[in-house]
Amino acid sequence: MRVLGTVGLPGSGKGEAAAVAREVGIPVVTMGDVIREACRDRGLDPEEHHGSVARAIREEEGETAIAERSLPHIEAALEESETVLVDGLRSPAEVARFEDAFRDAFVLVSVEAPFETRAERLADRGRDDSDLDCEALREREERELGFGMGEVMDRADVTVENTGSLEAFHERVRGLLNESAEADR
Repeated sequence: MRVLGTVGLPGSGKGEAAAVAREVGIPVVTMGDVIREACRDRGLDPEEHHGSVARAIREEEGETAIAERSLPHIEAALEESETVLVDGLRSPAEVARFEDAFRDAFVLVSVEAPFETRAERLADRGRDDSDLDCEALREREERELGFGMGEVMDRADVTVENTGSLEAFHERVRGLLNESAEADR
């Protein structure tokens, strides 16, 4: 059994890493989906209220709330697969919760890219944050870093730099996933 948790600032490539995992048949649990679900449960638009609902959940249920809500999804995925990728850790408390739940089977992966590269990617995405300007990106980063993301990135077991081509990044992620699968054997 192996649980890979990814952390990274917006536009770093966490979603691309998750896409590669799906391509090779590894289930992905996206912590942001838990927040989007909570937005809908509260009758709020996830695109507009994602950050405020994430803060509210943590204030109401504690720092590990998003991790706690993700655990049943991870455990269900582990019934079908030896490896699961958990996309989007934010805080040291979340890391501690997953380390407690999965012990040595938990591997924290930091996906990193320079600010300018990430800003360009977000502008090119054509998704909910496609109109994100540099100032808005900095504000979003401050919110994420306020959850302790910088500390989580510093604690990572593995760092994957995403500064080159998409193909090169995909290859690095495939290599990491293959290493993880081999470690399970």
